[in-house]
Amino acid sequence: MSAPRPYADPHAVGVCLGLVLFACFALTGQGLGASGAFASVASGVVAAVSPQTAVHSAYFHSYLQDGSPWTAWVVVEIIGVLIGGAVSSALAGRVRLPFTHAVRPTSNRLFAAVAGGILMGVGAALARGCTSGLALSGGALLSVGAWIFMVSLFVAGFLAAPLVRRLWP
Repeated sequence: MSAPRPYADPHAVGVCLGLVLFACFALTGQGLGASGAFASVASGVVAAVSPQTAVHSAYFHSYLQDGSPWTAWVVVEIIGVLIGGAVSSALAGRVRLPFTHAVRPTSNRLFAAVAGGILMGVGAALARGCTSGLALSGGALLSVGAWIFMVSLFVAGFLAAPLVRRLWP
């Protein structure tokens, strides 16, 4: 197997992400986000397993009103993200099936990563939106709340970094 290609220039990737966000607004009238996809899929599963629950639950019913939750824009977007990420990884020669070398059985890194992901998911549900949707789409629309969130996120990250740094060798 050949050596992996170098990572893309972050400035160029940022410009490309901005162009993708602009295209999303122009072509679909919607921004980028992710957390709504999981709620749509959960609503579809609940509707398939227990239709009565889906009908009587205001939360699930709200995702079922606009047709099939499986064809919601955000679900299609996340499927595209997964396919695009896999293709990009393959083209760059960075496909590996095992966890990264830094995750050891004696390490708490995997637990910290899973716990962090769960906390982000709960936070997205409580905030009624995810980091990408709020920061990218809300920031592009110059939403004051989105900018306050982004500043708060970076401050919290800088404050938490020394606390979790010991988990990384």
